[in-house]
Amino acid sequence: MAERTGWIDHIPAIWVEPDATPAATALWLPPLSTNKEWVLPFLRELAGVGFLAVSFDPWQHGERGTESSEEIRARVFGSFRRHMWPILGQTTLDALRVLDHFDSGDVVAGGVSMGGDVAVALAGIDPSVSRVATIVSTPDWTRPGMSDLADPSKDLPQGDADDYAQWFYKQLDPISHVERYARGQAILFECGGDDQHVPADGALRFADAVGDSVQVNIRPGLGHMDAMTPEVLANCLSWLSRR
Repeated sequence: MAERTGWIDHIPAIWVEPDATPAATALWLPPLSTNKEWVLPFLRELAGVGFLAVSFDPWQHGERGTESSEEIRARVFGSFRRHMWPILGQTTLDALRVLDHFDSGDVVAGGVSMGGDVAVALAGIDPSVSRVATIVSTPDWTRPGMSDLADPSKDLPQGDADDYAQWFYKQLDPISHVERYARGQAILFECGGDDQHVPADGALRFADAVGDSVQVNIRPGLGHMDAMTPEVLANCLSWLSRR
């Protein structure tokens, strides 16, 4: 197993190569305010079962950002739709460039929170993506009922999107384009039963609209920040490893 880092055009990436020739590429993306190194432990798990495991810094994150984790969270949650929708959209488009670099063939994808949101959107526009696994993510970029991450008892005002942000939403929001998932992409949502920041409702509505290719697991007692349990991670690994 070998770990590599490098720039793919303007995108800083990290990848772990398995010991044998990989059967497929696995893209796994991090949550808001973190970076590609944050997901390295799971990249190693993916490489351990034979994937070429890849991640990159989302737009405005890691080596592509200038803010601290606290600063980017304050900015994004201060006007969610204006700031989050471009991050989601540009990161989804960047994923196309990263996967093209690896000449990926068959691809599986996933991530945590924002990273999973991106993976679901990617599966709607990239025909090479066959399976997706997400943790505390949503296919609905409007996130109805979203609470404040620091205080789940408070609703989080989402603000208004400008024209720039609205363009990304109109083009890429998965639940607005359920027809893109008619080819049967296998998508897993691992949701926290007590998660009020990214409620499971969006995943459930998406599953109803798309059909049996979408599975939603609601984990009782888990919130947004404590949902990455060994059991949840193992289930994501198993889901992505199926052929």
